[in-house]
Amino acid sequence: MAQPPTIDREALHAEMERARTEFHRFLGAADAEALRRRTDGTRWTNEQMLFHMLFGYFLVRALRVLVVGMDRAPRWCSRSFAGALNATTRPFHTVNYLASCAGATVIDHRRAGRRFDRTVAALHRRLDAETDTDLARGMHFPPGWDPFFKRYMTLAELYHYATVHFDFHQRQLTIDRG
Repeated sequence: MAQPPTIDREALHAEMERARTEFHRFLGAADAEALRRRTDGTRWTNEQMLFHMLFGYFLVRALRVLVVGMDRAPRWCSRSFAGALNATTRPFHTVNYLASCAGATVIDHRRAGRRFDRTVAALHRRLDAETDTDLARGMHFPPGWDPFFKRYMTLAELYHYATVHFDFHQRQLTIDRG
């Protein structure tokens, strides 16, 4: 049996910490007017976008369990599951938009920083507990749902996904970081 590739955990940890620091920088720079301002290229406000960026990290925690389970099933299971999800892309985008609108009212800018810290800390602990074999596990994803989903992703790629998603959306914020 072939050895799984060695995963650069330190790079994954570092990118999550960078995102956490930048998230706090945005929160610290945003006054009430900036939080209500529209983002660049979306219908979300800055506060809703900040929630959406945080949600990317929530998603990794939830999808991690699915990846591990699907990796143990026959390949056709994850391929079929991803195909079914991809068929619902249009309603998914509506739900994704509305969920971030609603989510930002529950986890607003006053709570978001603490939630980001706790979520990233949990991901750090989980990443440290993963073996290289765990991180090499994977499943098929619905690429229509997110431009950063590949058709097939490993658990290591899923950890990286959250920061790629974060980096893309931070460019759409209209908050001046000073």
